[in-house]
Amino acid sequence: MGEWSFLSDLLDKVQSHSTVVGKVWMSVLFLFRIFILAAGIDKIWGDEHANMNCNTKSPGCKNACYDRSFPMSHTRFWVLQILTVSTPTLIYLGHVMLVIRKENKLRRRLELKHGKNGMVKAPKYSDKQGKVQLKGALLVSYVIQLLVKILLEVGFGVGQYYLYGFIFMPDKISFADYPCPTQVDCFISRPTEKTIFIIFMLAMAALSVLLNVVEMFHLMMSAMGGRKRRRSNEFSPQEFNKPNHSPSEAVTAC
Repeated sequence: MGEWSFLSDLLDKVQSHSTVVGKVWMSVLFLFRIFILAAGIDKIWGDEHANMNCNTKSPGCKNACYDRSFPMSHTRFWVLQILTVSTPTLIYLGHVMLVIRKENKLRRRLELKHGKNGMVKAPKYSDKQGKVQLKGALLVSYVIQLLVKILLEVGFGVGQYYLYGFIFMPDKISFADYPCPTQVDCFISRPTEKTIFIIFMLAMAALSVLLNVVEMFHLMMSAMGGRKRRRSNEFSPQEFNKPNHSPSEAVTAC
């Protein structure tokens, strides 16, 4: 688990700058993907090449069969997937840190009154505690990283199928090309257990996509609600100050 501690610490910082749904996505990533991958899958997969048994001793045949069936190990594929999917979130974190740093400088200028003509633009996105509000450029950055994560998750799911050609781990793999003299059957160790983990990781990827879609709808509804509140605040004073003339107060000229 030590290899993932640095990434976990970075992603943990994003939670304070995310929505409620974003925090749920982060929990799913930590508990059901990073932790499971670090704690158990490596022991289950082990050395796939060494554990594969073929019904031939022809030199190079086992290597060719393994390379054809597994261009990339499932565990390495999932590590690459998690790192790639986490990258947009880390970029968003960098944007947040940049905004907080700029606005802290603005606060110091306000305190020292060193702005031009004594006027300094007030901080827009963050408060003194370093908490940010999702609006303006930060909201756009947050939505973009959600869209990129959705596309990456879908791309890795499709890529996993085309890379391996199967979802359920087969019991054996047949190979008849060079350097095998004839068709050779290679048997995979613990295929059922590996199939369970493959389905589990695909399900977690699908859940991740669903949470990202729900979060986008949550942001859209929040933005629409904010606009309605601003419009109601704009129109209510005008309606309050509008003169109310009743028919009995009308004056006719003689």
